[in-house]
Amino acid sequence: MAQSWQIRAERPEDADAIEALDNDGFGPGRYAKSAYRLREGVAAESDLGFVATESGVPVGSVRFWPIKIGAHKALLLGPLAVRSDRRGSGIGIALMKHGIERAHATDAACILLVGDEAYYRRAGFARIAPGHVRFPGPVDARRILGLALKDDALASVSGDIVRIRIDNPVCADGAPLA
Repeated sequence: MAQSWQIRAERPEDADAIEALDNDGFGPGRYAKSAYRLREGVAAESDLGFVATESGVPVGSVRFWPIKIGAHKALLLGPLAVRSDRRGSGIGIALMKHGIERAHATDAACILLVGDEAYYRRAGFARIAPGHVRFPGPVDARRILGLALKDDALASVSGDIVRIRIDNPVCADGAPLA
């Protein structure tokens, strides 16, 4: 059966559809997760946001966010969201692989994420040794996965994971600062 969807760069007008995909996949509880602390007030990398569309409608999306691990620039993958009725069709893996291919052209040493190893292994991710990198909050160490973009990057990067910049300052509850 022919693939019925295409991948393209994210556009500003996709914002509401991407928010709906994230809500469908992760619900409001996602904002309490440590990975979201790293996204708060930070714009996703504009060249690394992609959507899968079917008949012109977004059915999946992926974004990458700038982070630092110690002194190394890196990327945080996520959220990776696929509309519930399209899961299992290869859209998520294809979006990830497309983003990873483009991420190789950046100066990031590696990509990190928090997720299911069995799923993300299909795109080349592997578990990071516990304690090697530290998120700014509780994270199940068995779910921290990485993919090197530069030779031996996962062996050489270690330390605290922090936001590399703040694009839109927000207070602790997520509201913009006055």
